[in-house]
Amino acid sequence: MENYGFIRVAACSPRVKVADVAYNTAEILSAITDAENRKVSLLVFPELSVTGYTCGDLFSQDLLIAEAEKAIATIRTHTRAKEVTVVVGVPVRHLDRLYNCAAVIRNGMLRGLVPKVYVPNYGEFYESRWFSSGADFLSPGNVSTGNFHDDGKDYYREGTPCTMKYAGFRTTISPNQIFSIGEATFAVEICEDLWMPVPPSSFHALGGARIIVNPSASNEVLLKHAYRKALVANQSARTISGYIYCSASYGESTQDMVFAGSSMICENGSFLAESERFSTKTQMILADLDMEKLSILRQRETTFSAIIPDGRTSSDMRRRYGIVDLGKAASTSFDGELLRNIEPHPFVPGGDPSEIDRRAKEITSIQVLGLMSRLEHIGCKTAVIGISGGLDSTLALLVTVLAFDRLGYDRKGIIGITMPGFGTTDRTHSNAVDLMTALGVTRREISIVPAVKVHFEDIGQDLSVHDVTYENSQARERTQILMDVANKENGLVVGTGDLSELALGWATYNGDHMSMYGVNASIPKTLVKYLVKWAAENNFGEALAGKRTAREILLDVVDTPISPELTPADEKGQIKQKTEDLVGPYELHDFFLYNMFRFGYSPSKIYFLAKKAFLGKRADASVFVGPEGKSNEYDKETILKWLRKFYWRFFSQQFKRSCLPDGPKVGSVSLSPRGDLRMPSDAKVALWISDLDKIKD
Repeated sequence: MENYGFIRVAACSPRVKVADVAYNTAEILSAITDAENRKVSLLVFPELSVTGYTCGDLFSQDLLIAEAEKAIATIRTHTRAKEVTVVVGVPVRHLDRLYNCAAVIRNGMLRGLVPKVYVPNYGEFYESRWFSSGADFLSPGNVSTGNFHDDGKDYYREGTPCTMKYAGFRTTISPNQIFSIGEATFAVEICEDLWMPVPPSSFHALGGARIIVNPSASNEVLLKHAYRKALVANQSARTISGYIYCSASYGESTQDMVFAGSSMICENGSFLAESERFSTKTQMILADLDMEKLSILRQRETTFSAIIPDGRTSSDMRRRYGIVDLGKAASTSFDGELLRNIEPHPFVPGGDPSEIDRRAKEITSIQVLGLMSRLEHIGCKTAVIGISGGLDSTLALLVTVLAFDRLGYDRKGIIGITMPGFGTTDRTHSNAVDLMTALGVTRREISIVPAVKVHFEDIGQDLSVHDVTYENSQARERTQILMDVANKENGLVVGTGDLSELALGWATYNGDHMSMYGVNASIPKTLVKYLVKWAAENNFGEALAGKRTAREILLDVVDTPISPELTPADEKGQIKQKTEDLVGPYELHDFFLYNMFRFGYSPSKIYFLAKKAFLGKRADASVFVGPEGKSNEYDKETILKWLRKFYWRFFSQQFKRSCLPDGPKVGSVSLSPRGDLRMPSDAKVALWISDLDKIKD
């Protein structure tokens, strides 16, 4: 059964009764059974969940501590023959000191005790009144790891053994333990540990833990939840890890504090699941974490393994950790159910309207500032753009207008040139002309038909043969016009080509492939469409061109089929040459590009994710138009067909990307040969196609 690098994890905040160990244990056992039935591999409970966090001076009662130990033995027995690993909070007495611990239990065995390092004593938290710090088990040299250390020896710190007998089992007690479940690795920090300037999880991650588990008891104070979420998200992002945060819930004492069961599961800074706070019921949240993604991202972030302040490296850190192999992950069928959202349009802003607006402004601002800097640097107040009435040239024109406005330049310095050819339709031509009129830029029209006909005669091309020469000759003629006008006007040619076209090589070499500055170079087609629609609704909307506003023109551009218009229109004068009929749907290709480039996924995993994103969606034939989360439906055969085409084109067209003009990087995916993609033009695609050939679906 293929797991595609995923592991199913859960955080459970059960109802609790303070100091009622029997009741709390029963709730925990019930949740373990539920998690096992749901194929969870790692289940986390809150801090001190066996006894309740708010026991206060009852932690000094021998009876409570002894019953907690018996509870761990009961929980341990309950996990026999189960595939779920359980992390549960419990007070542990060792050598006359009490420690706030997380017990790690798997298949009837207690595999480790992890004590809290930072024990608070401020405000409403008086833990140091009862608990000692887990730093007792850390040494300047070798970390205490008991008989799980690589060399098989027990280590001691000034007489304090790091192995102990607890709940009928000999185990290790130390903060520096990493537990493995199949290919997944996790470590534990507890509540306050996260709130410190340098949380233990920072070192756990350097030591090799890809998942951080945090059993917590965090009370509710006005605005604290937002800060807590920010801590979890930021630590998950900094450590490039999955983070499981599980906090105490209903039933804890409300004598001075209220606990609302704030639990969350985060992956590299993005939340996959969150609990409902202030619930009176036991809650369990689940998510499927992607271990493969985290590993690849860490590999790419070479500073992740850099030397840390005291001169140690991540290799040094790994030697300070004991590794505890817990066995394989639960036999989960991720083909049947995947507990995470797979975004079909990963490049397109999502969220609430204010966040969508903020991100759109930021994207556009990056493009605008890049062009402004280039124009100002070379002392240029003239820009030349080929305006086709299509999406890419429209976005480039909008960016240029905004750049000129911010620089205080006259918009008449923007020379927009329409260059009708054999396939130009009235719809795109009128949109191009009307948009330039509405925006107040200089408009010129130069037909390429006469020059291309002469060129065809020169090279012996039959005008009736609509082959690649027929098409590319038109594209190169247009580029020649733009370059020559720029020379004549002392201007700069603003490129219009986008990221999706660069990925597929859907550009004529030394034609639309070339410019003097490519403002759309890292904007994929789905995002181009979104930004033009956003601009129609937020900028330029009231400017007039005859009876149409700029908003109406821009929305019609969005609705126009994507086409290079290099072959004649149909008998009704409509666009006949549709790009997506030839190279495939851009929403699929953008999905493939993002997951291949950003995370280094194999073709088979991308196919798996694409099925989750696009199967069972809308079955109508409408084109993706915005951030509403809508996508077209594609069957398995269609997805696989265009995925093969994507890989073939991506590899075969690298030579075009090797000589790209300058352009601003906007998102995490960029194909610039000077920055993000150092790829040989003659690399073979056979390995990737072979992976697709193995798909049995």
